[in-house]
Amino acid sequence: MVEFGLWDIFRNLLLAARWTVLLSLVAFAGGGLVGLALLLARLRGVRTPVAAYVQLFQGTPLLMQLFLAYFGLALFGVNVPAWLAAGLALTLYSSAFLTEIWRGCVESIPKGQWEAADSLALSFTEKMRHVIGPQALRVAVPPTVGFLVQVVKGTALASVIGFIELTKAGTMITNATFRPFTVYACVALMYFALCWPISAWSRRLERKLRRG
Repeated sequence: MVEFGLWDIFRNLLLAARWTVLLSLVAFAGGGLVGLALLLARLRGVRTPVAAYVQLFQGTPLLMQLFLAYFGLALFGVNVPAWLAAGLALTLYSSAFLTEIWRGCVESIPKGQWEAADSLALSFTEKMRHVIGPQALRVAVPPTVGFLVQVVKGTALASVIGFIELTKAGTMITNATFRPFTVYACVALMYFALCWPISAWSRRLERKLRRG
């Protein structure tokens, strides 16, 4: 058993938390770009393939997606690093949910706004940029920020494929110190410290935009 003080445990977990934050940002940014592309494709009439994509990634556990990204590609001779497999799986997972969130926001815009844009003979790009997009963005900000919390918590599953983030580091320190309660209590507090400000910001944005 290795002798670790509380500060040693906290310091090592804090170092691992950097990778949790980085993986969350990669997944959220990548998922946002892919989700936006899928949303625009769906609005342009490519409905069935986009709907199938969304159902596939929403209807399967994220854990299975991580396994397939890491172990599945290895069956074809492609050696994927754990961080790349985790980033890929979380990006695809995030994109499916963000596509649906944003689709609902776009469809919440009154039909009269679409008709007004059509009466001005605006192109699809101009319509989305000047009429529909700004209104949908206002509705989309709170749930989008709220979904970031789910992404942060979802990174914990990356530990099963060997990616050393906060949860994996907690397991490794527990195996070395045999102090599971102390270690996992610190892990839980760190996740709370990451997620609570995002949740609070999401609620604040929602109230602010509702008043506006």
